Amino acid sequence: MKPVFPLTLCVLFLPLLSCETSSPGDGQTFKVTPAAPAPPEPEQTLVKTAPPSVHAEAYVVINPRTGEILLEKNGNQRRAVASTQKLLTALVLLEGGNLERTVTVSASDTYVEPTKMGISAGERYRKRDLLEAMIVRSSNDIAKCLARNESGSEAAFVQQMNAKARQLGMNNSRFVNPHGLTAAGQYSTAHDIATLATHAYNNSTIRRFSGTREIVFSFPDGRQKVIYNTNKVLRMTPYCQGMKTGYTVPAGRCLVSVGQKGIQRVICVVLGSQVPDIWEDSRALLHWALDVEEI
Repeated sequence: MKPVFPLTLCVLFLPLLSCETSSPGDGQTFKVTPAAPAPPEPEQTLVKTAPPSVHAEAYVVINPRTGEILLEKNGNQRRAVASTQKLLTALVLLEGGNLERTVTVSASDTYVEPTKMGISAGERYRKRDLLEAMIVRSSNDIAKCLARNESGSEAAFVQQMNAKARQLGMNNSRFVNPHGLTAAGQYSTAHDIATLATHAYNNSTIRRFSGTREIVFSFPDGRQKVIYNTNKVLRMTPYCQGMKTGYTVPAGRCLVSVGQKGIQRVICVVLGSQVPDIWEDSRALLHWALDVEEI
């Protein structure tokens, strides 16, 4: 008895093979042709809108996870960056550790303008509290106090800043003080500050402090002062996670901002801008890079 299976087998595997067979008893020949392969899926392309018009003299927008530059203007131009360099000051201070250590204010720490917390000679504070106030309010007297206490002198601390900058790959930067006030021979670039911001944001303490909208600062005599984050973009969009402002007349308005939507994160550095452009431009760049629909 002959097994009856060739036709059945061909039918079961129509998509896989082509075969000819004869059905027993009727002399008919069947030809099975496989179905044509499905056409390839069309490639999906992400269409990003045109970037916003930005009034700043220099800016860079990067993906901090890959280092990809999404947008830039004069990214390697050497220029003053004002208090955005306090992110480097903060990194050096955090590498020194011991945030619970007591810091004593010297009279020389108070000889600085214009943004001051108003700390006084002889007062004692916890290092952590001064660091938070320096990042949130950008207080120059606190930056001087922390730097001197950390390294014994402001000059010694600046040496550490420059060594750290080289370690991070900030090869187009040189720093002369810990606060960012104008000084001969002090400069950085938008690219280097973006590199600095990438490393700074990876530090959980800086990330938390820079994203804080307001804190209560306590003086040793019991006085308290509510201080607000100088980064207004924190209050302009929920996608801003923080970072650091800066301003001097030569530097103009400067802002480092970090934006996040889901798992997507971008860093935006804007240098040499003016009010209100600095806030609007930074927000617009963050929204553009994160593909946030403007309302």
